[in-house]
Amino acid sequence: MNIFSFIQKNKNSVIYHLKLKDIFTLSFMTFALFVGAGNIILPTIVGLQSGQNIWISALGFLITSVGLPIIALIALARANGSIKKLCIPIGKHGSLILSIICYLLIGPLFATPRTASISFEISIIPFINNNIISLFIYNVIYFILVISISLYPNYLINTIGYILAPLKIIGLGILGISALLWPAGEPIIATKIYQDMAFSSGFINGYLTMDTLGALVFGLVIINTARSRGITTHNILLHNITLSGCIAGIGLILFYLSLFKLGFNSGQLIPNPSNGAEILYIYVKNTFGNLGCIFLSGLIFIACIVTAIGLTCSCADFFTQYLPFSYKKIVFIFSIFSMLISNLSLNYLIQIFTPILVSIYPSCIVLILLSFTLHWWNNSKYVIKIAVLISLIFGIIDAIKISPLKHLLPIWMNYIPLYKQNLTWIIPTIFYLFLIIIYDQKFFFKK
Repeated sequence: MNIFSFIQKNKNSVIYHLKLKDIFTLSFMTFALFVGAGNIILPTIVGLQSGQNIWISALGFLITSVGLPIIALIALARANGSIKKLCIPIGKHGSLILSIICYLLIGPLFATPRTASISFEISIIPFINNNIISLFIYNVIYFILVISISLYPNYLINTIGYILAPLKIIGLGILGISALLWPAGEPIIATKIYQDMAFSSGFINGYLTMDTLGALVFGLVIINTARSRGITTHNILLHNITLSGCIAGIGLILFYLSLFKLGFNSGQLIPNPSNGAEILYIYVKNTFGNLGCIFLSGLIFIACIVTAIGLTCSCADFFTQYLPFSYKKIVFIFSIFSMLISNLSLNYLIQIFTPILVSIYPSCIVLILLSFTLHWWNNSKYVIKIAVLISLIFGIIDAIKISPLKHLLPIWMNYIPLYKQNLTWIIPTIFYLFLIIIYDQKFFFKK
């Protein structure tokens, strides 16, 4: 039996909707799973570096860090929680490859190790000597806790929904309100990239939260948590997931706006931060002293470990279909692998995986958005497959442009629309869809 199979206490009863308490619990759980490592450090550095263009940058960031993830969660619910079913329009092999890439990136390759790296950098480094041994010991303890909870996914709503998520939300709320009430200082002038490309820079930074990919991965945890309350009807499940996702989305927007303001008002306090984690620590220490640093340490630890647990559960459940190991063995394997990767520095992890995210994100965005249009087309598989392929090709161009291999790109590519903004994929994909609407409806793909 699948480890996420739902528990229905009364088989003769039909539950038509979740209770209000369960709706908010599911919303808290969704919010808590989304707000992980990148979600806390990225808005602060965007807010600091964007200066006077903060709200233009914030708009771009919110589109890819809130809007698209909630849409992805709803799209996954429409596909009954199956990323493979969502990917059907791109074919069997394409679906499998994209699913595996998403799960590996959001799991043991990058997102899960990043939660450990960030929690160590903020929660531990201020209090001890930063060396390889202390990092390794911390990672061992961190992933022992991740494994201990991930082994029992049917209790996630109790461990996360009722305990860790409320603690996380209270802590994040305190941090957000503090940023509004006690600004640390004055902003600095926007850096050059935010002067020239404020919106697109915020948009790309939203990629790094990985929440759109995350929604496709731990969305299954959220959906099966709703099922565990007795929801069996697809439309009712979709309604409850949509409602919970929208509530969580409102919470995410409010939280991100407070972090934008925190970074915005910390410009003179720390004008040249190496990353958002440094901004958070300096702000809290300046505003609340050592006691505030202890609070921040606990908050970041809870925020990161909740996300790590959700990702580990989802990845292990997915790969039980393809690996000759049980769910529990895969939890151990992936957690140990994540622990080893997390011994790399945070900046090094970001440097390695940012081009990968820039290459794959456009195709995921196109696939998610077009999944709502399946009934529009006479031949939806052909239409969507080509659109995803085009976005992937131009996404790879954008990825090469920000990688050490950028010298390989010819000069004429500078004339491609949105090339400088690293959004090359948008115009070709829209142009193709415009043409294919005409052909699909009028000429080639008549049923």
